Amino acid sequence: MAIPKIGTPERLVRAAQDELVHSHGLLEMQAVAKRAKVSVGLAYHHFGSKAGLIAAVVEAFYNRLEEVAFNPQSLVSPDWAGREKERIAAYISFHYDHPFAPLVVGPLSRASEVLDVEQAFTKRQLVAGAYNIRSAQRQGVVPAGLDPHLTIALMIGGIRQALIGALTSAHRPDAADLTDKIWVFVAGALRLGDPVQQGETSHGRSARLP
Repeated sequence: MAIPKIGTPERLVRAAQDELVHSHGLLEMQAVAKRAKVSVGLAYHHFGSKAGLIAAVVEAFYNRLEEVAFNPQSLVSPDWAGREKERIAAYISFHYDHPFAPLVVGPLSRASEVLDVEQAFTKRQLVAGAYNIRSAQRQGVVPAGLDPHLTIALMIGGIRQALIGALTSAHRPDAADLTDKIWVFVAGALRLGDPVQQGETSHGRSARLP
C-alpha cells in the first residue's frame, strides 16, 4: 500500500515544530524551509509570516489533542465518571509525550498568535464541556444545581494550571499519579462523591456509578 504524500503546508508545519523544539522556541523561516526541503518563498506563500507559521503549528497541536483526548469514540469506560477520568488521563499523556507541549504552555504561551489559537481551543472546550455536564445532570450523575458553564471554566483553568506546573517542573510527577490527583479535584467540583470509587483508578480498577 502506497504511503500518502505529505503536502507542502503540512511539511512546513512539521518542520517548523521540529525547529521550534530544537531551538527552544526560536524560529527562522530559512531554517524551516531547509528542514522541509522547500524554498523560503514557499513558506511565506503558504503562511504569510513567521507568526502565521507558528500559529499553524500550535493549531495542529491542539487539533491533534482534540482527536486524542476529546474524541468520544476513544473512551471505553461503561460509566460517565470513568470516561471523564479517561479524558484526563489522555490529556495528560498527550502533553507528557509530545515534545512541543512544554513550549506551548511555556515560552510560546505569551505570543499573540499563540494566544489567539489557544483561546479558540479553550472556547470549544468550554462549550463542549458545559454540554457534557448538562448531559450528566440529565442522567442524574451530576447535581442539577451546578452551573455547567461556571463549573467547566473552573475545571479547565485548574487542570491547565496543574499541567503547566507539571510540565515546567524540574521533577515531573508521574502521569498516573497526576491523573489521580486531578481526578480528585474534578470529582469534588462535580460533587460526584468518593473520587476513588468514581471512574477508573490508576491501578486499572473500574467502578460503576451507583
